[in-house]
Amino acid sequence: MYKSLNQRLKRIIDSGQASCLSESLIGLEKESLRVAEGGGISRLPHPESLGSALTNTYITTDFSEALIEFITPPCTSIKEALDFLDDLQTFVYSKLGAETLWATSMPCVVEGGESIPIADYGRSNVGLMKTVYRRGLGYRYGRTMQVIAGVHFNYSVSESFWDLYQQVETNTDSKQDFISQQYMGLVRNAMRFGWMIPYLFGASPGVCKSFLNGKPTMLKEYNENTVYEPYATSLRMGDIGYTNNQEDMAGIKANYDSLDAYVKSLQCAIETPFAAYEDIGVKVDGEYRQLNANILQIENEYYSTVRPKQITQGNEKPTTALSKRGVAYVEIRSLDVNAFDPHGVNEQQLYFMEIFVLFCLLQDSPVLSKSEATEIDMNLIHVAHTGRQSDLKLTRCDKEVVLKNWAIELFDQMQGVADVLDQVNDCTAYTDSLNVQRACINNPDKTPSARMLADMTSHHEGFFHYAKRMSSQHYEHFKSRKISRERQHLFEQAAVQSLQKQYEIESSDTINFDEFLQQYFSQG
Repeated sequence: MYKSLNQRLKRIIDSGQASCLSESLIGLEKESLRVAEGGGISRLPHPESLGSALTNTYITTDFSEALIEFITPPCTSIKEALDFLDDLQTFVYSKLGAETLWATSMPCVVEGGESIPIADYGRSNVGLMKTVYRRGLGYRYGRTMQVIAGVHFNYSVSESFWDLYQQVETNTDSKQDFISQQYMGLVRNAMRFGWMIPYLFGASPGVCKSFLNGKPTMLKEYNENTVYEPYATSLRMGDIGYTNNQEDMAGIKANYDSLDAYVKSLQCAIETPFAAYEDIGVKVDGEYRQLNANILQIENEYYSTVRPKQITQGNEKPTTALSKRGVAYVEIRSLDVNAFDPHGVNEQQLYFMEIFVLFCLLQDSPVLSKSEATEIDMNLIHVAHTGRQSDLKLTRCDKEVVLKNWAIELFDQMQGVADVLDQVNDCTAYTDSLNVQRACINNPDKTPSARMLADMTSHHEGFFHYAKRMSSQHYEHFKSRKISRERQHLFEQAAVQSLQKQYEIESSDTINFDEFLQQYFSQG
């Protein structure tokens, strides 16, 4: 099964050019809720001292004004990316006053979903579009679901690697077609084996009862304010999290067979009306409730654990960018915020993530059959809710396989990738990381989800008090840090320049919002 992987690794090493694997780029995106002193979601606007959420390169908001998103640039090493993320959070904390950043993925919504403020991006057409899109998400799925936080791992290999790899594969397609094909193969494998990420790094085995807002649940009661599953890893990735149930009901799912198939499937969803959303209304009493009444308002509404990405230019649609310029990088979206680390993610996790994505790139990746796509969804749900159960079985090629056995098999193959990455980076960090994660396979009590429940138990606290305690610890960490004068200047300038850029965008609008939307959706 893994013969092709080992052959590719050998050919890359034998080429004498394996060092190009040390030139990959890594970027991180981390979401964090601002919370008031009592632990409730902040109702204060995004601080102006952080610049414009519409145009700041490094600090923006996601669904809510209170949901800050930190964005690193593409970095040449994991350490560089983590250092940048550390500095970003330190800078933000210097502007927050008494507020803290919530330390976990799952929120506590003690005052109900309607208390969550939707992000405001100003009065420009593009800013209004972002706000209306989020308003639509609130109508479609509820606001509470939209303030679940996560960490995204962005990855691209170097141009020199693609030159080598195309030669190794004796491929004669155009370079960009080859790159896109390979990245789509990576995406398919990251979905096939993606259950491993919540198993190893899931950190949401319990949730605050307020998150459920009184809805009935099959989750078990942990204490008076918390529900959980005793063997859960990541309820965020389970069926209480944000999923695309309506898209499934409408019979449309993203197609990962090729880049062209992927783009067409999303375009179809964006253009296909859905009765339940038509009932909401689009423009009601002069105000937009959503961008349209179709299965998807825009591409980003389709929730997936991994996405092929291309950098958009201006007001370009993501699918238009992909069609024109192909895939530039992949985004892995299944990492929970790690409450045990102030960053929200740690170095060992990221070394493993690089091994994982490179393994997914180099391993054969046939197209997904309908039955395999169903297996992928079910495996993810099973691991999210019961992943640490010792005898848990997943499904592979219509046959049951014990999770532990499948994981050991995959780890044995990933060792070869770790060896090459250690070699080209002159370190042992990749093998060290693999060994740490292998220990979690052999002993589920070492996983973050198990440690989180154990910590809650030892402190006699439910989810809310645990998350609040960890948030306070992280607050002290960042308040005690100092960043360099150069980095401070970079962030201050980015804030100032972003406000000026937002003003320029707002001043340059020449058409009304109705016309703007029509032009936007007529692309491609």
